[in-house]
Amino acid sequence: MKKLPHRYFQFALPLGTSFFMTFLVTGVATWRVLGWDKAMFKMWFTSWMIAWAIAAPTMFFMMPVVRRALSNVFETDP
Repeated sequence: MKKLPHRYFQFALPLGTSFFMTFLVTGVATWRVLGWDKAMFKMWFTSWMIAWAIAAPTMFFMMPVVRRALSNVFETDP
């Protein structure tokens, strides 16, 4: 299978990270509020899409800021 060019990695990482994190967090939060019910899945999906719409653009802007901040705390590889 042919891999994507590395230049797309900077877009894929925040999209993938925000996708899975919002999926899990909204799922757990919705389950805790509504319990395990058929209506839970519809509410979860709606909550997830709203959360992802906010989280993905936020990740694009915040990931470089966090990387720079952490580079001041951690050593770099030799």
